[in-house]
Amino acid sequence: MNIHSSAKIYGSSIVGDNSVILENVIIGYPEHRILTEILQNGKSIEDSDFPGCEIGSGSFIRPNTTIFSNVRTGNNFRTGHNCMIRENTNIGDNVLIGTNAIIDGNVTIGNNVSIQGNAYIPTHVTIEDNVFIGPCAILANDKYPIRKEYNPEGPIIRKGASIGANATILPGVEIGEGAFVAGGALVTKDVPPWQLAMGSPAKIQELPEEMRSLNDI
Repeated sequence: MNIHSSAKIYGSSIVGDNSVILENVIIGYPEHRILTEILQNGKSIEDSDFPGCEIGSGSFIRPNTTIFSNVRTGNNFRTGHNCMIRENTNIGDNVLIGTNAIIDGNVTIGNNVSIQGNAYIPTHVTIEDNVFIGPCAILANDKYPIRKEYNPEGPIIRKGASIGANATILPGVEIGEGAFVAGGALVTKDVPPWQLAMGSPAKIQELPEEMRSLNDI
């Protein structure tokens, strides 16, 4: 295990064998409720006992990444630089979270998933196995931001789906198994399995035969 001297590991966090934690990484940062309790009690984070996070074996966490408490990752987890992964997130094996990506908490991510740089994943999202999410893709979970009461409902990305660069997936939308969302698409309704969504707003088309295979991640 290789943990840089500038890294901070808080709470009851566990880092798996053969992992690398680089400069200024924060592991197990307390979520807001826990942090408030710590400060109200006049304590420091370092001297407080609270649930941390669990990082799987063989992981590689690049500089300036922050992973909050109550996050669990599987084995061979990797990040780019400056990632943020918030509380109550479960991540499977062989997952990459790219540079500057944000996982905003209460998210489930399966195995063999690649989320590229600058992607935004809000709360209440499910991402199944073998999914690819391209750079700067945005998933949304609020139909009426600030203007109207609404229970957040994030998209569901089914097994083997691909989301292209700069695509936007609106709240509650389901991207079916093996479906493909083209770069820059604005997806306002469900995409059936093994279909192609293109345009703004996206229109559903047949997926070319040569693209009808699960992602090899």
